[in-house]
Amino acid sequence: MCSGCEGKRVGRRDFLKAGAGLVAIGFGGASWSARAAEAAAPALSPDEALAALKSGNERYVSHPELCLIDLAAQRSAVAAHQAPWATIISCADSRVPPELIFGGHGIGELFVARNAGNLVDTATLGTVEYGAAVLGSPLIVVLAHTSCGAVKAACDVVAKNATYPGAIGPMIEPILPAAIAVRGESGDFVDDTARESARRTATRLSVSSKLLAGLTRDGKLKVVAAIYDLETGAVTYIE
Repeated sequence: MCSGCEGKRVGRRDFLKAGAGLVAIGFGGASWSARAAEAAAPALSPDEALAALKSGNERYVSHPELCLIDLAAQRSAVAAHQAPWATIISCADSRVPPELIFGGHGIGELFVARNAGNLVDTATLGTVEYGAAVLGSPLIVVLAHTSCGAVKAACDVVAKNATYPGAIGPMIEPILPAAIAVRGESGDFVDDTARESARRTATRLSVSSKLLAGLTRDGKLKVVAAIYDLETGAVTYIE
């Protein structure tokens, strides 16, 4: 629990139900039971998890005080199992720490995959599928942010024929279609591209992954896109 702002944040006990249970998951034709150390599934529905992230970000914007978290107690509580109630695909940018911008969450609450440009490759897809299908996380948020360096690089490829060394060029290739799609619009080219790329990634996750598509169809999972404003600290969700 956060000391000094206990009344402003929602404690972990409000999200997780006590008890344990195993859920059989069909994966690649095989049936298997894999709840980490017999952990209970998160107690939140997809909509409740999204509401929790929204209220957490509101606290972060309105009360951004530095809080002292009892990490030792939290570490002990989740050492044998985990049941994160939201999965975040975010940029590796050091200014975008999901646990903080969504309200100062502690150990064991958010399942986070980070890479430059908040993209989804095979490793990231497997990560979020594991979070949803095995750990029971009911929400996936593809979180872009303003002034993203990876997105700017992709925009420069489209607008200026820029090239980048090493694996940087191939890494940002998935962003290029979004940059092409919004090029010429009236808004900020980089931020518009970040929004469009996150929206496309969220849509693709819901469709291309059979695991995620099935969970979404059954009402057990929601996949959304959002963008974080580096200046205001606010997270805006993208339709």
